[in-house]
Parts: sequence; structure tokens; C-alpha cells
Amino acid sequence: MTEGKTRQIKFLFPEWRDKALTFSYDDAQIYDRRLIDIFNQYGMKATFHLNSGTLDQEGFIPSGEVQDLYAGHEVACHAVTHPYFNQLSMAQTVAELYEDRAALEQYSGRIVRGLSYPFGEYNDRLIAAAKNLGIVYSRTVEDTMNFALPSDFMRWHPSCHHDKATDAFMDDFLHPQGFRNLSLLYIWGHSFEFERNRNWDHIAHICDKLHGRQDVWYAANIEIYEYVTAMRSLVLSVDGTMLYNPAAVPLYLCVEGGHVLLEAGKTLSLRACSETR
Repeated sequence: MTEGKTRQIKFLFPEWRDKALTFSYDDAQIYDRRLIDIFNQYGMKATFHLNSGTLDQEGFIPSGEVQDLYAGHEVACHAVTHPYFNQLSMAQTVAELYEDRAALEQYSGRIVRGLSYPFGEYNDRLIAAAKNLGIVYSRTVEDTMNFALPSDFMRWHPSCHHDKATDAFMDDFLHPQGFRNLSLLYIWGHSFEFERNRNWDHIAHICDKLHGRQDVWYAANIEIYEYVTAMRSLVLSVDGTMLYNPAAVPLYLCVEGGHVLLEAGKTLSLRACSETR
């Protein structure tokens, strides 16, 4: 009976969407201003990974601008000085992460829990230190070229760098051939690349193609982390007739063909769902 019941449950993103889109941009150079203008114009949400040690330097965002500029988006860590972590001692590693998080929380007025690895370097020692310092996810630079959810949020491999976000790739996300349950398109890069390559039209085109979709959830990295973590924390009764949501996030389900909202801290009777279908 348990197996038969669990097959009837389909997980969906908020508002019963089956696709999610998130962006991630590093380094906090002044070109973030133009990028944020484009994201806001199209209703996109992004995570910006900042090096607190380079803020206020020429060519970088002033620390006093962080709270207002990144409003509506997520501020996350990128270490104080953008170091090669594989060359650092543990003491240096802890200082880079702790001081960056502390400074960014002060500048943004928000709790900071995300990270992206400078130069894409990471190892088990760094991951353990980051988790001990309150970091819950971290992005790599290893493109998967697919739309799967991450198996390990501390080794969160994005879908693609923005240069690889071709029309064909985005069409595959928007109009999949064959069955896909939940699809996540994660695009990353650096805002200075658009200025350097003189291709601001490329990110505008990406946003234009992907915006305003009723089947897409537009979310920052931390929102994706929180929702998927909550989804994975669901507790199923031994007989397969009840689902308990212990997380602080409401979950959107499709149970035996019907939409069901499982509120935070609540238990759902799958038997009752069956009787009302």
C-alpha cells in the first residue's frame, strides 16, 4: 500500500510550477548596476556573490550601496579577498569566510548563508569549514548543461555559464521533449563580462526569452535551497497514508492529480486526498 500511495505524489515548485530559474553573479564590480537594472526590468531574481574586501575600491560597488542596490536579490559570500582556497591554511580559510559573511551581513542588513567558490576551487576541508560557519550552499563553476536539482548543495553545479545559454538550450528548458518533473535552470557569470565583450544584448535576450512564464518560478539561490531542502525533509508515515512537513516552508504537491498545499508544520492525510478525488 505504501508504494502505491507514494507513486501518487508529485512535487512542484511554489504556485504549482514545474520549472525554476535562478541566476548567480560574482565579484560586485560596478557593472552589477546595469545587470540589476536588466533583471529588475524583466522580473528576474538573482544571487550576487560579493568580496567584501574589494568593496569601496575603484571599479567595485561601494559598501554603502549594497543594501539598496541588491534589494530584491540575494547577497552571498565570495570570500574577503577572492583567494585561491586550495593554497590557504585552515586559519586563513576560516578568516576569509567568517569576515566576509560578517561584513556582508552588516552592509546588506540581511543574514547571509550562501557562497560561491573563487576560481571554482573547493575541497572537503573548505566545505566543512563553510558549513561550520553557517554556509548552507555553495556554487561551483562546473556546468552540468542540464536542469537537474543538485544532489549536494555544497557542491552546487550550475546549469551553464551565460555564454552557453543558447536559444536551443533555453527552448529545451521551456519546452522539454519527454517527461521531466522538476526542472531548474541555473545561469551564472560575472557582470563585467558583458561590458568586456560588449554583449549586454545577450543577457537582455536571455531575460526576454525566459521572463513572464506562468510555469516558471523566479527565485534566488537561497530560495531554491530552502524549498528543495524542505521538500527532501518530508516525513512519510510507515503505512504511506500521511505526510508531515517539518520545515518552515509550505510545499506545493500534486496528489492523485489534484493540487495540494502542505503548510509548514502540518500533516497531510493522503487517504483523505484520495477520498476527495
